[in-house]
Amino acid sequence: MNTPTSSSLVEIRDLSFDYGDRVILKNLSFNVPRGKVTALMGVSGGGKTTVLRLIGGQIRATQGQVLVNDQDVSRMNQQELYAARRRMGMLFQFGALFTDMSVFDNVAFPLREHTALSEDLIRDIVLMKLDAVGLRGARDLKPSEISGGMSRRVALARAIALDPDLIMYDEPFAGLDPISLGTAARLIRRLNDSLGITSLIVSHDVTETFEIADHVVILANGGVAAQGTPAELRVSEDPLIHQFVHALSDGPVPFHYPAPAAAQDYDRRAA
Repeated sequence: MNTPTSSSLVEIRDLSFDYGDRVILKNLSFNVPRGKVTALMGVSGGGKTTVLRLIGGQIRATQGQVLVNDQDVSRMNQQELYAARRRMGMLFQFGALFTDMSVFDNVAFPLREHTALSEDLIRDIVLMKLDAVGLRGARDLKPSEISGGMSRRVALARAIALDPDLIMYDEPFAGLDPISLGTAARLIRRLNDSLGITSLIVSHDVTETFEIADHVVILANGGVAAQGTPAELRVSEDPLIHQFVHALSDGPVPFHYPAPAAAQDYDRRAA
């Protein structure tokens, strides 16, 4: 890839995407700063995971640009896209480990698939990555023999196996108990800083995400509703942001689904 010139690793510029008549993103623009942890948040169905898929090139934007290291992913040919993906790590929701492979072989998979390294060197790298997530001793176990939180950490070790510039996390805290959730959050922050990578997290967990994020982007109605530091968003006076950050049941996103007036609904004589 070209030598980067921007302070942002990822730049989303005037991006739109739809599934036929269903508009998901419209004129979306935001940046992911290099070396930082950026959180992408918002209500369910707001297009957060779609953004990750657009960055990874699994889908193409209707219009606009997705720049990674100053190169437009949407204009890459297959060979260029594969090369770009080698510089990205992805932690899927619930880990998505290969169930018939050991923990060791799961982490070794991208190294064997994308490099010509010797098995001795692969072994050293895998053990080093597993040690970074605290699971070197679990290398011979199968995914069915470890907990959900441990599976997520194995998936993280696999995501950093090729020393990527960018790691994208799709709901990394979903389904975890409080101990595992806290461990995963601290690990994301620590690895981001120690490896000098850039992290983009899609999450609904405001408390843990705000603890580790440098920058937060909140999506709504296909665009950016607000962005800033966690501290700035906590004191936002925007009604939607206030409702989301403080987990209020009612606000711009209503608690009640649209319905007739209660008096009319309960009156059996009304017809």
